[in-house]
Amino acid sequence: MTLTFQADATDGAARAGVLHTAHGDIQTPVFMPVGTAGTVKAMTPDSVRATGAGIVLGNTYHLMLRPGAERVARLGGLHTFMDWPGPILTDSGGFQVMSLSKLRKMDKDGVTFQSHIDGSSHRLTPARSIEIQHLLDATITMALDECTPFPATPEQARASMMLSMEWALRSKEAFVPRPGYGLFGIVQGSVYPELRAQSAAALTAIGFEGYAIGGLAVGEGQAEMFHVLDFTVPHLPADRPRYLMGVGTPEDLIGAVSRGVDMFDCVMPTRAGRTARAYTSAGVFNLRNARFADDAGSLDATCACLACTRHSRAYLHHLFRADEMLGPMLLTWHNVAYYQSLMRGLRRAIVAGRLDAYAAEVRAGWTTAEEPA
Repeated sequence: MTLTFQADATDGAARAGVLHTAHGDIQTPVFMPVGTAGTVKAMTPDSVRATGAGIVLGNTYHLMLRPGAERVARLGGLHTFMDWPGPILTDSGGFQVMSLSKLRKMDKDGVTFQSHIDGSSHRLTPARSIEIQHLLDATITMALDECTPFPATPEQARASMMLSMEWALRSKEAFVPRPGYGLFGIVQGSVYPELRAQSAAALTAIGFEGYAIGGLAVGEGQAEMFHVLDFTVPHLPADRPRYLMGVGTPEDLIGAVSRGVDMFDCVMPTRAGRTARAYTSAGVFNLRNARFADDAGSLDATCACLACTRHSRAYLHHLFRADEMLGPMLLTWHNVAYYQSLMRGLRRAIVAGRLDAYAAEVRAGWTTAEEPA
């Protein structure tokens, strides 16, 4: 039996559920910290676990280049290699089809990349992407797709979506089913309802253990993203997990959960932590700002991470001003902990049937923010 999903509670379109996998159960809705190259930047595996994170994300393209999927397999797989026995989801490399457009040539059978590291040439097809993810021992494998750039004309979006559906079928044919493992398809179609519906129908006909919504958070803006979710999510099977790729801010997560999305990933909390930006229950702060130089208070009184329980805002400010690596480490830990706390709160609120009230409480707390949450 492949991995399975059950929704234990609903509140409107929102669901609280459990994803059962070969490497442990995942409570949903869930935020997955991004460990692109086999590590969540600035964090140890123990500190990631301490935040409550139960699943992390790795990247096929980057691990393919360095250290190499075959090497990782010889060394026991990605779980052993990075000391993460829990579930791992691996991106297929499809996002790099878009983001590294100047370093690749694409055809109907796959993509040829020029390595951003040393210029060497690498070929990625649906079958090879699935093989790499198998070698990595990914718990959740993603079908290879083309992440459609924004903006795209209807003709461009249709051609891109149709190519992704062909690659989804070939990914399914290459995938090796194993107990507790699964393959997710990715819905494309840009901002066009009929294309999103057509993509969802094609993927459902192929049959996947989960369904991702791709091609969002690529410049269309939050309002448009929510609009796309409104007309896309109802086309996805209710008995399978739904994954919104590359999203996002706390406000993005709240809005998407309320629309029925179960899984998320984004580099935002870790990248922000490395640049002195803190997500807190009171909003987003930049710890480099001079106003924190004499602030003896806790970064976030509601948070139990080391940055909040053992250090002051003034100390965190000092670390960044002094370019000490402990600053990014502590703030990244905090940001990931905040995201995990937010997801736990959303789960509890769905179970209690008070998601709207909880969301309002969270937003009301963002009163002294320096940036939008």
